[in-house]
Amino acid sequence: MRSELISANHAAAHAATLAARANRKGRGFCSGVYPITPSTECMELLCAQEIEKGQVVRVEGEHSAMAVCIGSVAGGARSFTATSSNGLAYMAENVVAAALLRLPMVMMVANRTLGPPWNIWADHGDSLLLRDSGWLQFYCADNQEVLDTILFAYRLGEDARVMLPVMVCQDGFVLSHTMAQTLIPAQEQVDRFLPPLSVSHRLADQPHALGSVILPQQTEVLRRRHHQAMGEALNIYPELQREFAEIFGRELPGPLVGYRDEDAELLILSMGTLAGTVERSVDRLRERGVKVGSLRIRLLRPFPARLLREKLARARRVAVLDRDISPGFGGVLWGECRTCAGAETLVQNYMLGLGGGDVRPEHIEQLVDDLRGRESAGEPMIMEVGV
Repeated sequence: MRSELISANHAAAHAATLAARANRKGRGFCSGVYPITPSTECMELLCAQEIEKGQVVRVEGEHSAMAVCIGSVAGGARSFTATSSNGLAYMAENVVAAALLRLPMVMMVANRTLGPPWNIWADHGDSLLLRDSGWLQFYCADNQEVLDTILFAYRLGEDARVMLPVMVCQDGFVLSHTMAQTLIPAQEQVDRFLPPLSVSHRLADQPHALGSVILPQQTEVLRRRHHQAMGEALNIYPELQREFAEIFGRELPGPLVGYRDEDAELLILSMGTLAGTVERSVDRLRERGVKVGSLRIRLLRPFPARLLREKLARARRVAVLDRDISPGFGGVLWGECRTCAGAETLVQNYMLGLGGGDVRPEHIEQLVDDLRGRESAGEPMIMEVGV
């Protein structure tokens, strides 16, 4: 294992390369790639790697990039791609197809605002657009977590009890282009953690079809199995988490990451790098005597509802922070989380940092003051924090 000063984009590329080489005794690796800011550097580095029994295919657009990944895994090869924003929207049809065909692959999404008007800064609206597509979705907080989660995502998605694709999301520019010391494991360690990929329904010597026309009753059966596989991902998470720690010598965060939340009467829920700012704000607010804690949602799909209910059981007030907006409704994360709080808990939604606005500790303290002064929850609130 070695330590390097790298961006999260390069951390993702290193993880994908290690995973690709780990399948050299299987049916190899194949990736479809197309550039889009701020994920381009990830694919550029991947293209420069020498991968035994593998290749990276440069295509004419994101829709085709995902098509290459679908074909790769359908043939039994491990696959990876990366994209962002409108690129993810363009490949949406094939994103859904990959999930419904139960083809395990990993895609890194550098979260960026959807346009027009065009904005290249961080916003979770692109990946949340596809939260119901059937992919597992992780949201990372730092560069090390991006690398580790991609390796973990392969193991989790390729497990025979799951067999689903996994999206590993990172905030564009906030992580994608920020350098940090990152531990890169040795190939031997990754080989131990990632066995050769086995896709039981892959296309092989015996001809058969994938994605043929089916009847309503068959669709119901397949959707139920898909839903159950999502649940299995949550069930086996701790098992694979322990194995990850044994092999790599460090802990991988769970689906929910708490910070000073054990005795908190007020909890702040967030995703991605917002949680780092929230944690610093928690420290400052604790100095003022405010019993506040942070809870980071790391795994959005499958949604860890039971774990979240346990965490929210003691909180009297909850602020849900969204770096996204569902127009006419409010924040997506708020919509997911609010039903997990008790009937007596006040849950208020704050949308901030939309389009990459710079969220600072003082903004978190302002919303906490607002929340503490409320007698009841109001409509979802947009905080214009600017740049």
